[in-house]
Amino acid sequence: DLRAANYPLTEFSISDTLFAQNRKNLMAAAAIALVWLGMLIGVSFLATPVKFVVTDLSLAVALQVGQATFGLFTKVEWLFAGALLALSLPRWRRRALRLAFSAGLGIIVVLQGVWLLPVLDARVAAIVAGEMPPPSAHHALYAGLEGLKAAMLFGAAVVFLRALREIPGGLNAPAARGA
Repeated sequence: DLRAANYPLTEFSISDTLFAQNRKNLMAAAAIALVWLGMLIGVSFLATPVKFVVTDLSLAVALQVGQATFGLFTKVEWLFAGALLALSLPRWRRRALRLAFSAGLGIIVVLQGVWLLPVLDARVAAIVAGEMPPPSAHHALYAGLEGLKAAMLFGAAVVFLRALREIPGGLNAPAARGA
């Protein structure tokens, strides 16, 4: 049979293709979660607090820099959240934990981007205009969600990487080594 001679099933079968694609998806999802976590730590937990200890930087300027930084970073997070969700959807019924982490992260990003950032942006505008708005819990809530997001990103990366054990070859498979 000419077809069998050209495409021997013993060399590369449909199940091998599915395993290779699933392995790539898991590795991509873990990489996204870890890159996102690194960026989150850099933006939220390092750069943001540091700008408030610079004595020559006024509060208004520091708040405006933060506003610009978080405005852009939120757009990046929307992309990361969408990518993680897309990578978590295949076979979601059997792998609900992956989808739960991705959906939870997406919900946090939506809450921050649609509700909290506009509220915090209004406070920045008031402070820059010389007003002193009344105390608000919105900033503490935002910071708490950043901490929760960091923990969830770490957990998601662990879940995605552990799932590689379920695939024949896992991290040691040729597709994972670039062969």
